[in-house]
Amino acid sequence: MQLHFSPSMRSITISSSNGFIDLMKIKVAARHISYRTLFHTIIILAFLLPFVFILTAVVTLEGVNKCSSFGCLGRRLGPRFLGGGDDSGQRLVRDFYKILNQANTEKIPNDLKLPQSFAQLVSEMKNNKYSANDFALILKGMMERSEMEIRESKFAELMNKHFAASAIPKGIHCLSLRLTDEYSSNAHARKQLPSPELLPLLSVNSYHHFVLSTDNILAASVVISSTVQSSLKPEKIVFHVITDKKTYAGMHSWFALNPVSPAIVEVKGVHQFDWLTRENVPVLEAVENHNGIRNYYHGNHVAGANLSETTPRTFASKLQARSPKYISLLNHLRIYLPELFPNLDKVVFLDDDVVIQRDLSPLWEIDLGGKVNGAVETCKGEDEWVMSKRFRNYFNFSQPLIAKNLNPDECAWAYGMNIFDLHAWRKTNIKDTYHAWLKENLKSNLTMWKLGTLPPALIAFKGHVHPIDPSWHMLGLGYQNKTNIESVKKAAVIHYNGQSKPWLQIGFEHLRPFWTKYVDYTNDFIRNCHILE
Repeated sequence: MQLHFSPSMRSITISSSNGFIDLMKIKVAARHISYRTLFHTIIILAFLLPFVFILTAVVTLEGVNKCSSFGCLGRRLGPRFLGGGDDSGQRLVRDFYKILNQANTEKIPNDLKLPQSFAQLVSEMKNNKYSANDFALILKGMMERSEMEIRESKFAELMNKHFAASAIPKGIHCLSLRLTDEYSSNAHARKQLPSPELLPLLSVNSYHHFVLSTDNILAASVVISSTVQSSLKPEKIVFHVITDKKTYAGMHSWFALNPVSPAIVEVKGVHQFDWLTRENVPVLEAVENHNGIRNYYHGNHVAGANLSETTPRTFASKLQARSPKYISLLNHLRIYLPELFPNLDKVVFLDDDVVIQRDLSPLWEIDLGGKVNGAVETCKGEDEWVMSKRFRNYFNFSQPLIAKNLNPDECAWAYGMNIFDLHAWRKTNIKDTYHAWLKENLKSNLTMWKLGTLPPALIAFKGHVHPIDPSWHMLGLGYQNKTNIESVKKAAVIHYNGQSKPWLQIGFEHLRPFWTKYVDYTNDFIRNCHILE
C-alpha cells in the first residue's frame, strides 16, 4: 500500500503495493492549500489506510482481484457487514424457528428416553443422526424435565424452611430448661417482679406501658433491651410480659437475674390472670382444640395442594399462614388488653420479633382522634412486596359473607407495633366482633381466611384505626431478603415478620446483626447454651 503526492501537490494517489491498482485518487483544486489542511488530510488518510488494506486483503483472499474501486468493494463486502446479500442464512433461521414452533405444539411422548446431560445429547446425536425435528423435541423434553426438577426443589426448600421456622432451636430450648431449673434452685431467680415498692407503678398512666406476649425468652430479652437502650426516658418504661405456663418459670428467672433498670419489668403467666377463663374465651378454646384446625396447622401441608398451578411465592405465603403460633392463645391475647389491664389508658403492644432502634415515647403523644389502634398501613410504600397488602390479600372474596361485608381494595395495617387507646377501646364492641367472625370462620371450615390473627382483627378494628407514619414500623425483615439496609437503619421499629427469624439459622445474615447487637453473649446462660454460635 503506497501513498503518492504529485510534484505540484494537485493530486494524491493511493495504490496497491504492486502499483497496478489505483485504489483512490484525490484531485486538488488549483487554489492554494494551506499546510494545516494538508496535515489534517494526511492524518485522516492514515486512519483510513488500515481499513482499506483489510478490505483489499479479504477480496484478494477470495480470489477477487479485479475490484478496483470502493464501490466494487462495497457491493461485495457490504452484505457481509450489514446482513444482506445471500439469504441462505436467513432461510436457515426461518427453518429453525419453524422446527421450534412445531416442537412447541407437540406433546413429549411418555416413552421418549431423554439424555441426562448435554454431553450425552451430543454423543447420541452423533451416533443416532437425529433429524432437526427429533433434536428439537428432545431438547424440549430436557428443558421441561429441568424446569420440573427446579420447581420441585423450590417447593421442597420452602417446606424445609417451614419446618425450620416452626421448630424450636436447640439453643433456645436449652436456655428455657436451664432458667426453669434455676427458678427451682435459686431464690434470686424467684424474687418478686417487680419489687414490692414498685408494684403501684404498674398502674400509673403517666408511665409508658409496653405489653409483650411471648414464650421466647431470648426474643423477649432483645425486645426489652433494645427498647430501654433506645429510650431517652428509660426510667419511665414499664414492661408487662405475658407468657404461657410452661415458660413462666424460665421467663421470670431471666428478668429476675438480668434486670434492665431503671425500667420496670413485670412477668405474668396466662394462668395468673383471673379473667382468662374458659367462660370468657370459649372461641379461643375451640380454636386450639378444633381437630380440623389442628390438622390444618400441624398436618401434611403438601397434600391437596396443586403445586403445578401454584407459584413458589404463593405457596410460601400459605405455609407462613399455617404456622402453629396462629392457634396459640398468646397470639390472640392482644384482643383482651382492656380486660387484662383495666387500670391502664394507653399501651404499646410489641411482637417478640421486633427490635426498637429509636425512642418510642413520642407514640404516647400521638393524637389518635378518638380511634383505638394506631398502626402503620401496609398498602403503600417503596417495597412493593411488603407494602402492598389490601383486604384481598387476606380474605376469600368468593365467600358470600366476606364479599357482602368487606371491600377488597381497603388498605390493611400491621400488627407488631401498635399504640392502643384502651380507654376508647372499652367503649366499643371490638372484642365481640372479633369473636363473632372467628365463629363464622370456624363454621365455614376456614374458608373465609387462613392467615392467623390479623384477618379477624382487620374486621374487628374496622373504623377504629388511626394510620401512623411508616417510619415508626418497618416490616418484612423475616421474608424480604432485599430489604433496603439504609431504610432499616432509619426505622424506629424493625419487624422480622416472616419465617426467617434472626434467632434461626435460616435468618438473613445481613439483617441479623440489627438483632444480635442486643444479645448479651457474655451471659453465662447464653454462652452455655451456645446461642447462635
